[in-house]
Amino acid sequence: MVQALTKHKGSLPDSMIIKMIDGGFIKGANLANVRPSSLDLTVSSEIYEVVGVFQPRPKETVREVLSKISKKKISLDEPLKQGGMYLIRLNETLSLPENVYAYCNPKSSSGRVDVHVRLLADHVSRYDAITPAGWRGELWLSIMPKTFAIKLPRDYALNQIRFFNADTRFDELELELSIQEQQLLWRAKQKVPFSYRELIIRDGDGSAILTLDLSPKIVGYRGLVTKQVIDLSKVNYYAWDKFFEPLHIQKVDYLNLKRDSFYIFSTSEAVRVPPELACEMAPMDERSGEFRSHYAGFIDPGWGWGRAGEGKGRPLTLELRPFEDLIVRDRQPIAKIKFERMIKLPETVYDAGPSNYSKQSGPRLAKQFKF
Repeated sequence: MVQALTKHKGSLPDSMIIKMIDGGFIKGANLANVRPSSLDLTVSSEIYEVVGVFQPRPKETVREVLSKISKKKISLDEPLKQGGMYLIRLNETLSLPENVYAYCNPKSSSGRVDVHVRLLADHVSRYDAITPAGWRGELWLSIMPKTFAIKLPRDYALNQIRFFNADTRFDELELELSIQEQQLLWRAKQKVPFSYRELIIRDGDGSAILTLDLSPKIVGYRGLVTKQVIDLSKVNYYAWDKFFEPLHIQKVDYLNLKRDSFYIFSTSEAVRVPPELACEMAPMDERSGEFRSHYAGFIDPGWGWGRAGEGKGRPLTLELRPFEDLIVRDRQPIAKIKFERMIKLPETVYDAGPSNYSKQSGPRLAKQFKF
């Protein structure tokens, strides 16, 4: 394994994550939670209601900071209230190989119910980062349900971790070559790939800018604040219209989005991720407006690729929160993604495995809702 880690550079696939679990570098993990290039992290029963989220200083553990702040230990049998702030210990602990570091992303299902989650790691003064290489310690998760109260079962996964031995994200030339050669972006309705020249709006940093799709009959959804609790363990269970308002384009060609409301939309572009690549949604800068376009943000190898390369991409769901009243129009720049290289191919690609979102088209609500 050490030879494999030093010979190639990039993001570690499922087979190497399994080797790290078997070798004791990752403890408390379930092999069933290994994905093509990530590992789902799961919540324990140790949870506290806190007055605010924090970051440990370089020589502090999360538990040391927790001992100094105002908190209340609660039970997972209690719902997590809308607008509350919670800190929960994760089941997994790490003692990483000397040249491996990691980053985390919220899972799609947590983003789509507007649950804001951020990872805290011992001695790391950044959220969602497990650095430097060779890091070891406990992992914690801050949880803030923003629109809905939630019931959180033990061992449930709200976020996922990805492991690296080098930064292999594309520069602009690599992006251009890969879009041409590997057909990474498609017109979702026409099933025709984009050329690099057709991507008129660029940041020049190796990222691809995606645009908003306001063409469907239902163009998106707005979250409704309600007293009803969402039990995250239930799938295809809740009537969606008790929690969301459908959005339509009628006499005008734009939508008015209200500050601090929560919306679900979709990209116009379909994204295709070959097995040798992974993909992450990156924050839009303030030149695009004051909004956040995603909470979840990782796309596994094989998304929109099909089982054997026959796929023509799949749109991405956006979890959008404006920080000012905002007018949005069809094909407006709304999100950006960055591709990165894998060390080697995963054993399983996304489209070949079970998923609640592998057939999504247009804006798609979380798996807890039925239509």
